[in-house]
Amino acid sequence: MGKVRDVVITRRTGFCYGVREAIDYAKTAAAEGKPTHTLGQVVHNEGVIEQLEAQGIRTVASLDEVHEGAAVVIRAHGVTPEVMERAKTRGLEVIDGTCTWVIQEQRALARLVDEGYTIVLLGTPRHPEVVGLLGFAPGAIVVDEEEDWGRIPRTKRIALISQSTQPPWKFEKLAAYLVGRCHELKIVNTICPVTIRRQQDTMEAAAAVDHMVVVGGRSSANTKELTRLCRIAGTPVVQIESPADLQDPDLFGDAEVVGVTGGTSTPIEDLQAVTRRIYELAGTPEVRARAAELADASLRRVADSTYRTSSVPSGAAPAEG
Repeated sequence: MGKVRDVVITRRTGFCYGVREAIDYAKTAAAEGKPTHTLGQVVHNEGVIEQLEAQGIRTVASLDEVHEGAAVVIRAHGVTPEVMERAKTRGLEVIDGTCTWVIQEQRALARLVDEGYTIVLLGTPRHPEVVGLLGFAPGAIVVDEEEDWGRIPRTKRIALISQSTQPPWKFEKLAAYLVGRCHELKIVNTICPVTIRRQQDTMEAAAAVDHMVVVGGRSSANTKELTRLCRIAGTPVVQIESPADLQDPDLFGDAEVVGVTGGTSTPIEDLQAVTRRIYELAGTPEVRARAAELADASLRRVADSTYRTSSVPSGAAPAEG
């Protein structure tokens, strides 16, 4: 019989503002009757992609799939300057959903190139954000795990910059490593503050509960980092993609209070659904009977419009003013 009596959703959880804004752009364009596409998945969440497709918003892998005059939304990760220019040259309506934080990264990289630094970019190779950043600094050295760092040459001037969702501890460790690789080291901290706050909130929750559930894509770097942080805190943790992944009530053992957190591509509505599933699966008899009500209450405790899936109702453009 289950022992869970309370499920706590961490603060500041749900879509980051960059993802939400890109989704809003796509919904608004579609609601205005424009043939609308997103260049790559606007968010790594299959449920959300299906909802967007139901509104006529197509995901394309290449600009070649978009007809002249149609709208194409650039997702929060950004793209290279060449992709942006090609879209405009082809007569497409470009709706730039690049996250404002990523735009700052792009500008910083361009300045570092002009200043003549050897640029080290901490990031996941072939990640869309990293691919876009390399368009501003084609000669940058991309490194990820520590075993990659030996490829960084010893040189006079190095500038260090990071993919926005890299863990701060890794960025700090690489900065310390680079001290011994150059005479002049310039560090530009481009780790997204939303990522940092989410990690802090997750650590606080992990210290206060008996078990943690992390919700997000299996390949999501920022989701995996949340799971790692829970383990560091010494709290039992499971990482899942959806409520359907929770099938065994024994997973929670004697846990009475469970914490739920999610990556930046996880809608807050998914966290509510996971919360309800935990109550139904592992709750005491009293809470199982009130699972839906209690899940709604858990969401209301942390609900903030900043982290909703979208500010735009399905099938409608936002009100003027």
